[in-house]
This record gives sequence, structure tokens and C-alpha cells, in this order.
Amino acid sequence: MALEEKGIDYTSYHVNPLTGKNMNVAFFRMNPSAKLPVFQNGAHVIYRAFDIIQLAVHLSGEIAPVNTEVYQWMQKVDAWNPKMFTLTHTPIKYRTFVSKFIRRVLIARMAEAPDLASMYHVKLREAYETEDKLKDPEIMKQSEEELNKLLDDVEQQLNNGKYIAGDEFSPADSMFIPILARITLLDLDEAYINCRPRLLEYYALVKQRPSYKAVIGKFFSGWKKYRTLFRTSFFLCMRTLFRKY
Repeated sequence: MALEEKGIDYTSYHVNPLTGKNMNVAFFRMNPSAKLPVFQNGAHVIYRAFDIIQLAVHLSGEIAPVNTEVYQWMQKVDAWNPKMFTLTHTPIKYRTFVSKFIRRVLIARMAEAPDLASMYHVKLREAYETEDKLKDPEIMKQSEEELNKLLDDVEQQLNNGKYIAGDEFSPADSMFIPILARITLLDLDEAYINCRPRLLEYYALVKQRPSYKAVIGKFFSGWKKYRTLFRTSFFLCMRTLFRKY
């Protein structure tokens, strides 16, 4: 969204972590964190959304730095980790199926690229640790409380303007909007968005922006969300059936 908003020319590659594509050897060699999104500018690789958005502002040729309020909101949004929230709101049978598939992908990649085996092993250990964390209800409770606090803060802030940092769309909005899209993808709008009138109005506003339509809307608006999920499910089932990891 930040690249679209700043009018920066880029080439987009879709890497679906649910199918383990972020563990492919070529990608993993470039980005051993396997985190998404990742931005490559020449030999420089960035995989933290916060840093990517700041770079987008720089590449756009803007001389003025991101103002303090925008920067603080970017930090606040970046502080919430959506991983545990997403996993705990995914049906157990699907979550277990994907988790097992990813572990098999990691083991297959160890054999495929022995020189990266130690780094793949780290990811495998993290996968098991995540499974253990999901058994702790306190972790889920903490994640939900942090999200509700963030959404309440945004709801209050929207009294001061159309967007998070005023009446102009800013990098803080580029950081925040994917959280709302994630909530929608999990069918949790009623519990987290619709109950906050200003946030609901804000969400409707940003959905009209060309940047949203280009990078989120065309994949997850209406029936397109189910098409995306169906393709992912079909891929996982076929690869599991034929043991192609």
C-alpha cells in the first residue's frame, strides 16, 4: 500500500506462507527470516513492514521526514504481533493440517539445501514452540487485549480526522489497514470493527482508495476471498496427497 500511495514502480511477487513458499530455497537464501512482506532494492533486503514503509517514503523523493505523530502510530501498530491471534482464530483442524504441512516442507528443504539446514532447523523449532504456545490460554488473552487496546486507541484518534494522523492518508494508515483486512479475513468484523463506529467509517473510506483495491481488495473483497482460500486449500491437499513438499 505504501508503494502504491507513493507512486513507486515495483514488481510484486506473491509468496503464500500457508503453502510454505516462503521456505523455498531461493527465497530463504535471500531472506533467512522467511518473514513477509519482504522488499528487495538491489542487494538490500528488508523484511520488516515498518522499515519498508519508511523506505517507500524515502524513495518517493519526499524531503520532509515522517512527522512525530505518524511515527509514533507506526510504532504502536507495529508493536502488535498478529501471529498468535490469527492462529487461535483458525479452526483447529485447519491449523493442525497447515502446521504439519509446513513442518514437512522444512524437513524437505533441509535435505534439498544442506548448507541451510541449521537455519531451517531454527524455523522447525519455532514451529513446535508455536504449537506449545497455542495451548496457553493466557497468550491468547494477552493478544486479544492488545488488539482491543489498539483498536480503541484508533477509534478515539479518529475523532481528530478522517485518517489516523489527521485528514491526510499517511504511512501510519498503510501500517494499520492490513490489521483490519486480517480481521475481515478471519470473519471477525462484528466483534472487532463493526462495534466501533468511527473505525467502521474509516474502513469504508480506505476501501475506496486505489491502493487498497490494488493490493488487498482484488484478492479479498467479497467472493474473491473464498477463491484465494480455495486455491490455498487445493494446493495443500494435492501436495499432501502426492507427498510433494
